[in-house]
Amino acid sequence: MSQTIRRKATSVRKTAAAHGKRQKVKQAKARTGSALDLLMAWLPFTEAQLHRMFLAVILSAAAALLWAVASVAGIPAMANMQIAQIASDAGFEVRHVDVRGVQNLNELRVYERALAQRDRSMPLVDLESLRQDLIGLSWVKDARVSRQLPDTLVIDIVERAPHAVLRKADRFVLIDETGHELEAVTRAAAQGRLIVSGLGAGQQVTGLTRLLDAAPALKPRVQEAEWIGNRRWNITFKTGQVLALPEGERESAGALVSFARLDGTNRLLGGKVTIFDMRAGDRIYLRIPGREAEQAALSAGAVRQGEKN
Repeated sequence: MSQTIRRKATSVRKTAAAHGKRQKVKQAKARTGSALDLLMAWLPFTEAQLHRMFLAVILSAAAALLWAVASVAGIPAMANMQIAQIASDAGFEVRHVDVRGVQNLNELRVYERALAQRDRSMPLVDLESLRQDLIGLSWVKDARVSRQLPDTLVIDIVERAPHAVLRKADRFVLIDETGHELEAVTRAAAQGRLIVSGLGAGQQVTGLTRLLDAAPALKPRVQEAEWIGNRRWNITFKTGQVLALPEGERESAGALVSFARLDGTNRLLGGKVTIFDMRAGDRIYLRIPGREAEQAALSAGAVRQGEKN
């Protein structure tokens, strides 16, 4: 005798719950689709263009990965060497060096560095490295290196201008307007140039130039400037007379201008006074050789009177 076993029928509550869940999923999909549609409407791209952009990004990433792997394997370097060899065989090789703009610099020092590139393929010449090497030369302020195909390197040099001579304990050194040392010179070669001396004087040349520019009438009559105690200048004129200036840029410039005016009215330079001491600020002390106990002093009133004249 057979017996049929019937499964319990699904309750109304479960059926309603399942139906509600399906409705929520359907509504969520509708909201997501609407949001994506809204976003796509705002973007200035079509869906096809957006797909192409994503494809380009993926392909670029793949290409970068392949290049990285090839670089590790040394393939680009091998390719560059092969290209350089082909260029060399075709005549694109450094055989000549054209140096321009050199006046004081020894050209051989330029050729020594440039000729290291000789018999090298043009694509292998590192122009920036050669430029930096040339700028390391004392006379070179700037340099430009270029290729003139098929076989010439052109080097344009901008030289530093000699400005003064720095007197050191054992030698004389030519310097530019910034105090940059150019080359050692003989004592004879130093004659006729402004000589700067004193500890740290090379770093004070720019300030000295501004100081002398304040009194243009005296500037060509200055023979030497000594930096004293890292704080002030003693100026020696071509007459051998010395002017001791006070500390401070404004104070020393003002004293030099006052001295220039006094010299214009009283002809101080070329007289018997060996030292003019203006460090006191309100007067000038005049020191005369052979009169150790005797000092003449011009008061501040005399200085002002000289300035008015």
